[in-house]
Amino acid sequence: MSSADQTIRLTTAQAIIRYLASQYIVIDGHEQRVCGGGFAIFGHGNVTCLGEALYDHRAELPVYRGQNEQSMGFAAAAYTKQHLRQRFMFCTASAGPGTTNLLTAAALAHANRLPMLLLCGDTFITRLPDPVLQQMEHFNNPTLGVNDAFKSVSRYWDRITHPAQIIQSLPSALATMLDPADSGPAFIGLPQDVQGWAYDYPASLFEKKIHRIRRQGPDGEEMADAVAMLRTAKRPMIIAGGGVQYARAVSELTALAERHAIPVVQTIAGRANMLETHPLNIGPIGVTGSDSANAVARKADVIVAIGTRLQDFTTGSWTAFDKDARIIALNAARHDAGKHQSLPVVADAKLALAELDNSLEEYNAPTDWVAFAKGERTKWNAYVADNVRIGNRPASYAQAIGVVNAHCGTRDRIVVAAGGLPAEVTANWRTLDIGTVDVEFGFSCMGYEIAGGWGARIAQMEREPEADTIVFVGDGSYLLMNSDIYSSVLSEKKLIILMLDNGGFAVINKLQNNTGNTSFNNLIADNPTVTNPVTVDFEAHARAMGAVAETVANPADLTAAFARAKASKTTYVICMKVDAYDGWTTQGHAWWEVGTPHITDNDSVRAAHLEQEAGRQRQRKGT
Repeated sequence: MSSADQTIRLTTAQAIIRYLASQYIVIDGHEQRVCGGGFAIFGHGNVTCLGEALYDHRAELPVYRGQNEQSMGFAAAAYTKQHLRQRFMFCTASAGPGTTNLLTAAALAHANRLPMLLLCGDTFITRLPDPVLQQMEHFNNPTLGVNDAFKSVSRYWDRITHPAQIIQSLPSALATMLDPADSGPAFIGLPQDVQGWAYDYPASLFEKKIHRIRRQGPDGEEMADAVAMLRTAKRPMIIAGGGVQYARAVSELTALAERHAIPVVQTIAGRANMLETHPLNIGPIGVTGSDSANAVARKADVIVAIGTRLQDFTTGSWTAFDKDARIIALNAARHDAGKHQSLPVVADAKLALAELDNSLEEYNAPTDWVAFAKGERTKWNAYVADNVRIGNRPASYAQAIGVVNAHCGTRDRIVVAAGGLPAEVTANWRTLDIGTVDVEFGFSCMGYEIAGGWGARIAQMEREPEADTIVFVGDGSYLLMNSDIYSSVLSEKKLIILMLDNGGFAVINKLQNNTGNTSFNNLIADNPTVTNPVTVDFEAHARAMGAVAETVANPADLTAAFARAKASKTTYVICMKVDAYDGWTTQGHAWWEVGTPHITDNDSVRAAHLEQEAGRQRQRKGT
């Protein structure tokens, strides 16, 4: 018998886990499993077969017990983000609600282009026991189930109806997740009976395989066109997105900017592409950006957009740029490189930036343009310094951010996601080291903060255990999802959590007011159905889950509390109230398109609508 004919008899579930355990990748010269393990909540749909298989590989693929399937997905997303998409985790849930709870997390990973493997139970393929527990019965289509909902939020989707299918499905799922242009969640539905069916798998399927993440060089003609356009620029600008870090192209970005004196602005996902002190770092761009970056963006004549999908918070709903500005979009994904009639360069950023740098030869941006950009940045630095200053107004997010920024370690990782904090961190955080800021704003998902912090901390302890993971979370997100405080304590993955309480959904209340509406249903104090406005004892709540917790009265007391949190061996939660009305960063914004009523009896709503529409005059309509 040839080696190609050798087989191993396994169940479908056993084969899946054995395959995952044999997949590797080399990162910085170190060979590691590409799957770092997984998060699991067992139910009848996955415990008997998949659970049995995972137990036999628990040393190679550690399994973290989740508290909520959605938060497991958030943790997996933050884990792979920390690893720059070079490693991923799986999430497994039982059939029915356990699986549908993962839907939001899959959407977050899809929006952020993050790999995550979802192994979810499904109904019986034989249909003999139907209808079964938690089955959705579609009267005219028995093949349709809740797992089909994942088709819209997955880059790869399959339902295993025969054990042999995984021979094709698993390699395809991994190829999708590790493809820099197509990266995202992969979903595999596992009918409960098929999980336990046995098959004679080829032994070669389980041989050790080392994966590589492809680096695609630029097309010669596309690069030549980009070089020719950039050489004509009088006011060039680079937008650096999160793709720069995923391509590990920060050095090439910095070299290009320095050699040709091109100002760099950053997206939210690319927030830590350059140190705050770099003279060509002109700040964050867009709706929640900086006055400096937005001033440069308005005047730039050639924009090089690198590794960004040009989301509306970057483009100010396409009002941030001069209408005549030309855009070169350098991206691994064809879809992103072709937006807004950009000149596309479809390529890996590390390769393309190096070639662009060399091809530009002696081109330099005009000195008056660079001086203008640096001058704007100097003014923004002064604004931020005053904005985070304790005592400048009631307690604010910005003041808390300033305290933490001044006393954290250079390699500590910041995690934030929803509400007002992403904007405040983006505007006010001074980047101390590359790749240390995770502002989840691709999906801006409430509840990501603490769960994502847990996943980030798991990844951080694999590489930088001496650093800390610091989570900023508002009271709204905290109340929505907090149980991974308990997970972090159970697994000894310490988090430092800043729980900043402004009495409800204050940033949406601000939007409500800014569009002429009366405060309603956002702050606890403004909710007419709240008849017993009790306050939450967040400190006691965090303690009940095993964390150390304390409450500070103001930002001045936060410094000492943060030092105690740094010294702690376990998860530490610091609670502080911030002002819901006067605690906001007021500068650095760009126009953002939101729907406003075209007819109304409310004069303030009508006035806000007219003001909103006036801002549309700057909007580029796809050109």
